[in-house]
Amino acid sequence: MQIPRLHPDTIEEVKLRADIVDVVSEYVVLRKRGKDFVGLCPFHDEKSPSFTVSQTKQMYYCFGCLAAGNAIKFVMELGKRSFPDVVLDLARRYQVPVQTLEPEQRQELQRQISLREQLYEVLASSAQFYQHALRQSQGQKALQYLQSNRKLKEETIQQFGLGYAPAGWETLHRYLVEDKHYPAQIVEKAGLIKPRKEGGGYYDVFRDRLMIPIRDVQGRVIAFGGRTLTDEQPKYLNSPETELFSKGKTLFALDQAKGGISQVDQAVVVEGYFDAIALHAVGINNAVASLGTALSLEQVRLILRYTESKQLVLNFDADKAGTNATERAIGEIAELAYKGEVQLKILNLPKGKDADEFLNTHNPEEYQALAAPNERLSTLKKSRYRIDELSPSERKELLETAPLWLDWQIQQIIKDRDLKQATDFQQVTQQLVKLLKNIVNSDTRNYYVSYCAEILSLGDTRLIPLRVENLLTQIAPPAATYSKPVSAKKAWGGSKVSDSPLPTERNLLENAEALLLRIYLHCPEQRQAIIDELEERDLQFSLSHHRFLWQQILETAVEQLDLISTLENRYLESSEELGLVSHLFHLNEKWNKEILRTPQVVQAAIACMDLVMLEKRYRHFLELWQKTDPEAEPERYQSYYQAFYAEKIKLQKIDRQRLFSITELL
Repeated sequence: MQIPRLHPDTIEEVKLRADIVDVVSEYVVLRKRGKDFVGLCPFHDEKSPSFTVSQTKQMYYCFGCLAAGNAIKFVMELGKRSFPDVVLDLARRYQVPVQTLEPEQRQELQRQISLREQLYEVLASSAQFYQHALRQSQGQKALQYLQSNRKLKEETIQQFGLGYAPAGWETLHRYLVEDKHYPAQIVEKAGLIKPRKEGGGYYDVFRDRLMIPIRDVQGRVIAFGGRTLTDEQPKYLNSPETELFSKGKTLFALDQAKGGISQVDQAVVVEGYFDAIALHAVGINNAVASLGTALSLEQVRLILRYTESKQLVLNFDADKAGTNATERAIGEIAELAYKGEVQLKILNLPKGKDADEFLNTHNPEEYQALAAPNERLSTLKKSRYRIDELSPSERKELLETAPLWLDWQIQQIIKDRDLKQATDFQQVTQQLVKLLKNIVNSDTRNYYVSYCAEILSLGDTRLIPLRVENLLTQIAPPAATYSKPVSAKKAWGGSKVSDSPLPTERNLLENAEALLLRIYLHCPEQRQAIIDELEERDLQFSLSHHRFLWQQILETAVEQLDLISTLENRYLESSEELGLVSHLFHLNEKWNKEILRTPQVVQAAIACMDLVMLEKRYRHFLELWQKTDPEAEPERYQSYYQAFYAEKIKLQKIDRQRLFSITELL
């Protein structure tokens, strides 16, 4: 459901009624200490409490991991939920009337909320019905399958709420509509029954199937997966798309796995329901399953909310279908992996087994060793071998790591290729170059260039430097050079300039802008002076995250005392990245001292921002001047000269005006 933008009155009312001690106490054991409360931080592991909750300020703060915010942010961060979703939940809990900025949408919003609540109730009742049916005589075949074939214990069956759908055509329909008196239209919208094409009435979607509830991250049943107990096709049948359930946005067992993922800082994605269930049954609690063979980008982003280091292990079947599914999954998230936003690994179990089959003959420690994070680049080459082809000692060594996704892709490229044949060698080289071009991180790319060169050298170490040079040439061919006018070379040394800030200048700009924003946030008496200075010099914040924060500031009253809390709420509501600027909202001992010198510091920060922008304009006009032929375009040549010279004079002037270096503050 697309939630309309909530009215500020609703948000403020929720903030007023939702007492932070009351909210946090549901998740953290708090003890009174002075006027505040303390407890163990839920956002990082600790033995001594460093997490404080202020009832007077309605804020929390952790001195260990620096997590901070109000009641809304606490629930968002802990449950990895959206701002509107949390506000709506708290509104229902504290009986706050919900208003939106679009009055005409209020009635529709309330209708959708009512519909969703009815669907949750119907699906919960259905799950209980299926669980009860599993214990009846008609469900013995399904129960025996779970206990004998899948070797699941009673606690695992109950943990995942497994059940059985009776073979009758209208068994569930009669129970929900006739016995429980739910409207047939609601049961149909839940994906549990379908209307008959002829004769009227409805029939059950799931019949004579082992039932697996699919839950959202909050543990509410939103759909079902049904496994046939006969030869009926399809083998697995999922609920249709509903108001609550979207196959491409849901992961099986995430509600059970989110805690484990956060604890081990890694997520394992398997292909089937019972692969995930089998892993949880033996204590591997960081596993989820994709609902089908393809893993979508939305599913990946959902998982990554719970792992700080963004470690993701794909453990699909090692057969052809599983390999294809892995390739499709990588295709969806390749850009994230190339950028380093996800540490993607591929785990193929020995002899093509899936996780469930592997655990029937191996212990959980062996599986965990296979999926363990790898922090040593020197071990990467080992992953190009098949595990089941190694000797016992080699296999034991390899159990320490799962191959990174790039290694897996390289395996697929060279698989069944004879590099001694010219055609195969050329095709493999082309595919490797294409792969290497996409790697953004230079250190990672350099490593894989050497690795691929070693593969292409076919064991002849003398050829490795030649192969490296050949790969580098194809990855980044030399750029064409431009011949500048002789007069420009003589006058200015002929050095090529760039319009973009140099790395050192970007650091200077980052520090100056951050310092100015920090002073604005924590020194109300300096706010108008900062605005006046920026307007007088016609300066703007250059970095996107600073620019967005400044826009939010300008939309808020200058004299507002609760500015930081208001801005945090704006970020939460807009889903913008708060992490890039969150450090500006808090002061440590060093910054408490520094902002006492605010007039001088403001002047220095403004001067540094002005300096960087002047240098950028100076280089821009200088480059245009250098590229202009004075004989062909004398007027333009003279115009560019005057422009960059004027910027140079301004630079010299502002450099003399700076009272002290910004780097002295940092």
